[in-house]
Amino acid sequence: MAYADQQMSGSKLTTIVIVALIHVFIGYALISGLAYEATKKVISKVTTVDIKEEPPKEEEPPPPPPEPQPDTPPPPIVAPPPPINIAPAPPPVQTVITAPPAPPAVITTAAPPAPPAPPAPPAPSKARGASTKNAGRWAAQIQRNYPSRAAREGREGRVGVRVTVTAEGRAGSCQVTSSSGSPDLDEAACDGMERYARFEPALNAAGNPISSSYSTTIVYQLN
Repeated sequence: MAYADQQMSGSKLTTIVIVALIHVFIGYALISGLAYEATKKVISKVTTVDIKEEPPKEEEPPPPPPEPQPDTPPPPIVAPPPPINIAPAPPPVQTVITAPPAPPAVITTAAPPAPPAPPAPPAPSKARGASTKNAGRWAAQIQRNYPSRAAREGREGRVGVRVTVTAEGRAGSCQVTSSSGSPDLDEAACDGMERYARFEPALNAAGNPISSSYSTTIVYQLN
């Protein structure tokens, strides 16, 4: 049974293949026949087209010959006009009125100025230094005030002093410039000058009294 089934299956398959091939052939024949018929129709249409010949073109007539020109005489020769000389206008004339010259100046020679007066001589200076006033009187007063201790001991000496003379002629700020060697004599000399000395004060150039200095020597001597 199995073998018989296999044979029947093979026969069916063969039959199916043959039927399919027949259908394919028939289809091809149909398609080929239809194509052939269509081709024939196209060819017949193409071959039956009437080809009409174009009518010949008419030739254009040639242009007419140019009309003869009448002989005209050449234009007369005209000489160019003479050149026109355009001279520039002359510049305007300006009239300048000049004044008559002034008369020459008269130069007068003036007399030379007088020489300046010589300067006045300077006024005599009134300046002077301080000087003593009644020197003998106040010198004797200083001697009378001889230091008692120096007198008892018999000491003598010379004392140099310098005092400041005020504008009023009084002595002040005495200073010993040369010592006698005895302090009591030196002290007595300055004290006596400041108490008793009188002066004419010094004057400046205008004659006004001013402060100055004065130097002198006091001599202490026992009789």
